[in-house]
Formats: sequence, structure tokens, C-alpha cells
Amino acid sequence: MFSFTNISQYHSDLENNNISCADAVNYYLQKINENKHLNAFTEVYADEAIQQANCLDEKRKNNEPLKKLHAVVVAIKDVICYKDHKVTAASKTLEGFTSLYNSTAVQRLLAQDAIIIGSCNCDEFAMGSSNENSVYGKVLNALDHTKVPGGSSGGSAVAVQAGLCMASLGSDTGGSVRQPADFCGIVGLKPSYGRISRHGLIAYASSFDQIGIFGNNITDISLLLEVMSGADEYDSTTLQGENNFFEVSSPASKKYNIAYFKEAIQHPSLDEEISKNISALIESLKKEGHTVTEIDFDLLEYVVPAYYVLTTAEASSNLGRYDGIRYGHQTKENISDLTDFYKQTRSEGFGKEVQRRIMLGTFVLSSGYYDAYFSKAQQVRRLLVNRTEAVFTEFDALIMPTSPTTAFSFGVKSNDPVAMYLADIFTVFANLTGIPGISLPLFKHSNGMPFGIQVMTKKTDELTLLQVSDWLMKNHKTNQQVSA
Repeated sequence: MFSFTNISQYHSDLENNNISCADAVNYYLQKINENKHLNAFTEVYADEAIQQANCLDEKRKNNEPLKKLHAVVVAIKDVICYKDHKVTAASKTLEGFTSLYNSTAVQRLLAQDAIIIGSCNCDEFAMGSSNENSVYGKVLNALDHTKVPGGSSGGSAVAVQAGLCMASLGSDTGGSVRQPADFCGIVGLKPSYGRISRHGLIAYASSFDQIGIFGNNITDISLLLEVMSGADEYDSTTLQGENNFFEVSSPASKKYNIAYFKEAIQHPSLDEEISKNISALIESLKKEGHTVTEIDFDLLEYVVPAYYVLTTAEASSNLGRYDGIRYGHQTKENISDLTDFYKQTRSEGFGKEVQRRIMLGTFVLSSGYYDAYFSKAQQVRRLLVNRTEAVFTEFDALIMPTSPTTAFSFGVKSNDPVAMYLADIFTVFANLTGIPGISLPLFKHSNGMPFGIQVMTKKTDELTLLQVSDWLMKNHKTNQQVSA
């Protein structure tokens, strides 16, 4: 019987002929079929996955050395381009569209012999925090089918949570990897802005978007990050220089200097049990000899408004191309007036949440309100970047809750967009400032659902982030909870 622990053990089993690549792929295809009700996948590439597995088994028989991701079974979010495969961003606007090229991230996975097993469901154009805004229908949380899996990368998170693949890719514009990872009880990484090329990632907000990684352990996530990172001629915003994130274990004797925001731990929206568990973790870290310091951060209340002003403005610009003439769905109605044609086409193609964000973005960019909203939000962003850089001159890492609550029930916030947006208060900070962040599944709530902690480090310092995360996962992951 096939079972997966981590990539290193998997490769060892392959080299010792305990299993084959075909065994692994067939196992996951069976699991996907058994869990169709979760609605995690929009499309499964069964035939080609089997074909690629057989090819890789032949390579090993011929004693060819294993590449870094040899036969690692990966799922990708339906906003990431994979040549000759459909990519729709879970929207009617792109229904039936087939990608003409590979995203850089996918190309680099394939170059290391990864197997892409399918495309995962998500909120339409990556806009949402619950995976309720998809043309394919909602994704179910595998732990409790009445709860949301988080969004927008809910399908990618559930694919890992339910054991339907070894790892998966999502995209994170304001928490869309970290929040579903938190709700599903897995690890979710958002790298520094520019760490992974955005070439081939359907844009929501270009100065915020970053491809992220879901997995069950830090070393696997580090390996995928290492493979996908690096400069790219197709994306001028990518970071330059060499990357090596695989050696993530830090010495047991190492003591970290960690900060946390008082305003976050004491925030009125934060579930009391989550607050008590994080406070208990802080005290435990202090007893172990680490320096954990409370700092004031009076800008926290501005992060959500600034984020939604800026991201909706960028979305309004980015989604302008889907007008039924250049790209996307075109209305079948016979309309002679061009403006009416655009209105009808976009009303049919875009769901309500996407329409809401486009209209909000258009409003804040309009001549009468540009200075009052967009310019002010940019100023807030600059203040946040400056304050964050100052924090990391003194501290190795920053810890914060990932989400104010555990996974909530379907429908609870779907009719209240403001409540849904405010739930992003702890995750949008990393996207506004461009720093890396990760959600670690350390705890279990008395309601039975998992929750974790978010760790952040200074921009480009993924090595420290992964080392701190690996140490926390090994020493502080628990199924116990401190009751409220």
C-alpha cells in the first residue's frame, strides 16, 4: 500500500524499488476519484500523469539519476498556465480557454520531472476568502463539509489536506495561500514578492500577487521553492541572485529574537482560544531562552482598507482586457451599441464578487476620488514598508495569527463582504510589504478545527523563515489546546 511522508522518503523508496512512480500516480488518482465530492479539482490529467510516471520508471531502470522533483505529484491552482491545458480562473469569462504556454513556475517543476496531476478549484480570479465564488461550485473542507476551506486557493489546500497530491501551488494576493492552509491544517507559504516569477499567473493585483506552496512539511515546501525561484526574463519583478533553501534545519542551540504585535494578539476580532494558545506559545518560547518581544504597531487598522483600495484598483485595470473582443466570454445577444455590448458581456462573464471589486477599483481610480483613496492607500503602503524594515533590523522573525477564527460555515459571511474582507486583517500585511509569510498548523481548537500561527521575516530572507518554521513544527506542533 502506497503512503507518502515526504519527498526524501519517497525518493528513497523509489530507488530501493519498494514502489514505482506508477504506483504513486495510481494511488492519487484513486484518492481523487474517491473524493470527488470535495470539488477540489476542476480537471484531472489522469492519462498523461500515468504516461509520465511510466516514463520516469523507465528512466530509473536505465540508472538515470533522479532529478530534484522526480515523480513528485503536484496540483496547480486554476490561475496558473500549463501549456495545452485549460486555465479558466474559475470564471465563465475564460470558459474553455486553453493555455498556449507554460508558466515559469510550471516549466521549472516539469524540468525537474514533477508530475502535474490536475488543476484545482478556486475563487473566481482569485477573489475571495472562502472558495464560494467559483463557477465550478464551492470546495468542501475535508475535515468538516459544513465549513469553508478558505480562499481563494481552497481547492489547492484541500488537495493536500485530503491527500490527493504531495504538494500543490496556489496564489497569494492577500492571504490566499496562508488562510486556506490555516483552515485546512496544513503548511502554506507565500514567498517574498518576486521570489517566484508571475509569468503565466493570471493577474489579480500585479504588485501583490505571488505564487505560493502548500505541503505537509517544511523540507518539501523548501525544495519546491528552491526549484521555482530565480530570475526570469519574462518577469522583470523577479528577484535576482542564487537561491538555496533546502537546508532548513537550524542548530538546536540557536536562540531567536522574535517580535509580535500587541494590537494583533489583543485584537477584538481574534477568537479568544486562538489568542490564548498563541500567548501560551509565546511564554513557552521565552522559557526556552528565545527573546520574544511585544511591540506596538498602530498601523494595523489601516492594512485592510489600504489593501482593498490598491488591489481593487489593480484588478480593475488587469481585468479590463476581458471585454469579449480581446479576450474572454462574448455575449450571444445582438447588441449594436459598443458600451451596452461591454456591459452585457462582462455582466454575464463575471460573478458578483469580481464585479464588486472591479467597480470598487474603478471608483477609487476615478478623477474625483483618486487622491482621496488611491494616493492615500499608496502612502499607507509606504509607511508600512518603512515600519516593517525597521522591525526587522532588530528581530529575526515576526509572529501573528493567520486568521481571526477557525474555518467558518458556508454562507455565514457570503452576504456581508465587509466582514469577509476584515477577516484578512492578519494576512494582507505581508502582501502590502512584500515580505515572506507562512502559516504553520500548530494547534487544534476545541471546536475540532485546526488553526496555526503565521511567521514572517524580512524580504528575501526565506532561509530564516524556513528555519524558524521547521523548528516550530518539530518542537511546538500539538493537538492540545488551551481552553478559552
